[in-house]
Order: sequence, then C-alpha cells, then structure tokens
Amino acid sequence: MTVFVLVPGMFTGAHVWRETADRLAAAGAEAHAVRPSGIDASPGPARGGVDLEAHIADVVAVIDSVGGTDRKLVLVGHDYGIHPAVDRRAGRVDRIVSLDSGMPRNGVPAVAAVPDRSLRDRTAATDGDALPPPATPEDWRRWGSTEGVPGPALDRLTALAAPQPVGTLLQPLRLTGVVDSVPVTGVLCTGNGASIEMVQMMADRGDPALRALAGSPATFFELRTGHWPMLSRPAELTDVLLRAASGDGHRLVPVDASEPPAHLRPFLLDVPEATRERHGDVDLYLPDAEEPRPAVLFVHGGPVPADARPTPRDWPTLRGYAHCAAAGGAVAAVVDHRLHGLDDYERAAADVAAALDDVRADPRVDADRTALWFFSGGGPIAARWLDAPPPWLRCLAATYPVLGPLPGWGLTDSRFNPARAVANAGALPVVLTRVGRETPAIAATVEEFLAAAEECGADVEVVDVPHGRHAFETVDRTDESRDAVRRAMRAVLDRLCRPGMWQGSPTTG
Repeated sequence: MTVFVLVPGMFTGAHVWRETADRLAAAGAEAHAVRPSGIDASPGPARGGVDLEAHIADVVAVIDSVGGTDRKLVLVGHDYGIHPAVDRRAGRVDRIVSLDSGMPRNGVPAVAAVPDRSLRDRTAATDGDALPPPATPEDWRRWGSTEGVPGPALDRLTALAAPQPVGTLLQPLRLTGVVDSVPVTGVLCTGNGASIEMVQMMADRGDPALRALAGSPATFFELRTGHWPMLSRPAELTDVLLRAASGDGHRLVPVDASEPPAHLRPFLLDVPEATRERHGDVDLYLPDAEEPRPAVLFVHGGPVPADARPTPRDWPTLRGYAHCAAAGGAVAAVVDHRLHGLDDYERAAADVAAALDDVRADPRVDADRTALWFFSGGGPIAARWLDAPPPWLRCLAATYPVLGPLPGWGLTDSRFNPARAVANAGALPVVLTRVGRETPAIAATVEEFLAAAEECGADVEVVDVPHGRHAFETVDRTDESRDAVRRAMRAVLDRLCRPGMWQGSPTTG
C-alpha cells in the first residue's frame, strides 16, 4: 500500500485535501492530511509562537504515526507546504511531490518564493504575529490562479481560511542535504503560469536549480488548472499523485554539448548579414544606406539568469530578426536589459528607455521613425509605451508575448499591464504574433489584450502561427513559421518607413 502525507499551503488546513484524500483511499491508497499548528484546530503552540520548525514538527509527527517501513510513503507539499515537508525523515520518505510550489533553498525563508514583491513586503512588515488570510475570491488571486475552482468551493476556502503565522514564512529553512537522495516529482499547474516546456526552457537558459534537475530522476506532470487543483481538479490530481508514486512523469532533457538548447538553435530564415556594432548593452545592425534610416529596437523576454551565456542579444532569434530588419532598410538594435527576476521589470523598462534614447540619438537613425518589438516575458514592459505613445513611435510589435500579469507575478496593480494600457494606445499600430500552441496562462493574457484592443478600437494586426509554439523561430522550422516571420516583419516595416524608403524584402530564406 502507498501512503500519502498531504501538507497544505498558506492559510489552509487539512480540509483542502478532503476530496483528494477520499479519492486516494478509493484507489487503494492511504492518505493523511497534516493539520498545521496555529492554522488548523490542532494541539500545538498558540499562533504567536508558531514558526517554520513548528510546522516541520507537525509533518514529522504524521510521518512517524504512519509506521510500517514496508509501505511506500509519498510526501506531498502544496505551495508553502513544500517547505515544512522537504528534508525531513528522508530515510522514511520514498518520494516528495512538489505541488505548484517553489523550490526550497537552504537558508532562505518561504516568503522568498512569493513572486509578488508587495506581498513579501507586506509579510515582512506585518504588525502582529500572523498574516491575515484572503478575505474575498479576488484576494486569493493575488496568491495564485483560482482557475477551475467552483464558486462554492472558493467561498468555502475563504470561509475556512486562517491567518498564517508570520514565523512560518520568515524563519530561514535549514536543509541537511539528506533529502537529495529522495526522488522528486513536480506537478505544475498551467493556469498558474507554469508548464514543463517553460521549465525546460529555463533549464536550457542556465537556471542553476533547474539545470541540476535536467537529466536527473526528477519527474514532472502538468495539470491544466489553477493553483488549487485539489479543489478544481481532484480526480486528475489523484491520478497524477498515484502515477507520481510509481515513478511516472516527464523528465527534463539535460543540456547536450553536441546539441544546442532550443533558444540557441539556428534562426529559421537565411538572412543577409548586416554590419553589427556593439555599444555598451546595445548592438546595432546597420543597413546599406547613406541617409538616416528608421530604427527597430528588439526587446528580449525573460526572466533570464544574470549569468546566462551567451546573453540574449547573441541568441540566434534576436540576431535573425535584427538582420531581417536591416535587410529591409531599417537600423536594428538589440538590447541586453536586466530582467533577471520578476522583481526586475522596473529596471528592465529603464534599460529599454535608455537604449531607445541612445538609438534615436545616433546620427544614422531617423529619430522620428522608431519601432519597439517585444518578445515573450518582455511583453509587460510594452505597457509603458502603449499607455503614452510618443509621436516618434510608429509601431509596436510583440511576438508570443505575455500581455498581462500572470497569476502570482505581483504585477496586477502595477503599470506593467499591456491589456490595461492598450486603452490609451490611440492610433499607435500594433503587430501581434500569436502562436496556437501557447502556454494556457500566456494565451489568456493575449486574448484579454485583444478583447481590450477591440473594445477601444486599437489598431492591432494579428499574425497567427496556428501550429507554432513559444519560441517557434527555433523550435518549429516550418513553412508556416517562416511565413509568419516574414509577414510580421513586413507589417512593421510598412508602418515604419515612408513610401519609397523600404529597400525590399527583409528576408530571403
């Protein structure tokens, strides 16, 4: 028999696992939900004295109560619950399942895994012993996507929520390292912005923790739902937990020195090489022209680890687009901005603004004819220019972009929300390349943006790649993909150049 020990996340107790535990039992397994001290009505110290070690002790007590080393024991931690669950009783645990949670790190408190900086600051500045729980369904969305959770279940989650003892979030986690030998499974909820494809991409780009998992026995599953699958998809979650216990799941592909990772594969078009100049964090690609030419500044996505090499401006996709623009008669520029984490959008936007100033000041550039082109996670930066387009910005392009805050990113109340900013775009033309096989959470932001654009009458041209994936220029080398790049480039240059300025086809491949 397999025994599951289920650890709840923030503000919640054993009650969130009720239906999943019942389904596990019906499948022949045994399930025990941990009742965290100070949250559930269980014996233990008063809420003011509860810290991370108290919740670790709660988890250990349940593991010890199970007994019987002949039975497989799977420890499941949801959200914050992975922190007290990890690295304890390693000799007794056969597998750890991390359910839509961050990766615990030695010496780092659980609050560091909260992407929303304002929520982290609020936790650290809490005047009292506990953080008040979400009071409305909308409040829950600040902590994660509630996609798929039925209204009554969300109401019940709110009614039963309890204050989270601050000590559980601020006390640094101490790891002994013994858990490194325990197999791990990650369950990603796509409605909350995660996917296996995205994790693989981050590992390829050099994220040290994820790169260590690539090629390891660690497995992954996806659930097409929000952050609380035990409430929204209990049957599917039960199936995934049973499969995880058996060692099933997707494994990350390790970096192969003989094969470049997806983001470093060749660009899908053969493009004439343009003269390239490096100026600080900006590369210029110059067309063969004597008079000042319009310019396109390409803005990479992310977050990208600070120590990733090569840096984005040397990635084949960005270089390929820049060569295309230069072949079409524009000065192309690619900036390495500092979007290394979700807290970095302010400084990344400042980097882009500074790069724009430098590019427009170059005497080879027609400063009154400039375009911005955003990719992927760089999309939120576009909100600044959509909200107040300067007269010299003649076009804004976005390719498989994030066009609204993803759940839990912490940008909900910020200015980095293109879906909200497009209402002020006026006559600014927007060229949007949309891929048909996008991550659901990102696709939702694109549809929200398009709905808002339609409502306000914004000038948006959509270039569809029906069978394309995120980063299709290197992972989907098809005629459909090639045609999409050509159409998007022509659309931007048509809006950027005066009649007679365009030198011709920007692509030859």
